[in-house]
Amino acid sequence: MNFLEEKILRDGIIKEGNILKVDSFLNHQIDVDTIRQMAYEFKRRFRGIEVTKVLTIEASGIAIATLIGHLYDVPVVFAKKSETANSTDDKYVSKAFSFTHKRHNNVFVSKPYLSATDKVLIVDDFLADGEACHALIDLVKQAGGEVVGIGIAIEKGQQKGGRELRAEGYRLESIAIIESMEWQTQTIRFREQPQQPLVNTSLKQG
Repeated sequence: MNFLEEKILRDGIIKEGNILKVDSFLNHQIDVDTIRQMAYEFKRRFRGIEVTKVLTIEASGIAIATLIGHLYDVPVVFAKKSETANSTDDKYVSKAFSFTHKRHNNVFVSKPYLSATDKVLIVDDFLADGEACHALIDLVKQAGGEVVGIGIAIEKGQQKGGRELRAEGYRLESIAIIESMEWQTQTIRFREQPQQPLVNTSLKQG
């Protein structure tokens, strides 16, 4: 069992309707040490792959993406879900359905922040049906860039997203993959993954 699976079992709460709440450490209050471990684990899993930009979607993926961007020393871009007064018309736009909020969102990235020369690592906190990931992939394709990998903190393995993305040929790495969960008993079963070596998770070098 890896560090994130242990954290989910210790601090996660299962809600009726196949909802896993990890507000205490991932998408409301942020446990920086856990996010730091995630960043190093993704850097290790995608070792040898050139990354020029990290892309996520607001809001919960931003913390993970930021620490990964720090490790790669590349910019982090997050797709926005809502227009603001200073939003530009010069943008790439796609549509994503939120499994958690049960609604469609238009997501966009301003054109100057994605280009045809970019090799993009997509990062997000959850993967369920894959709608958000496919929207981010679409934004990269519109810019003419290349998706070199997809890093997910928690994948719901009983839903179609991971299966479809892998079948489409994308390199998808999920730190924790949930095979099943039961809210009445608060039990979770994870997919077996290869044992991973420990890494130095200090962000301070030297």
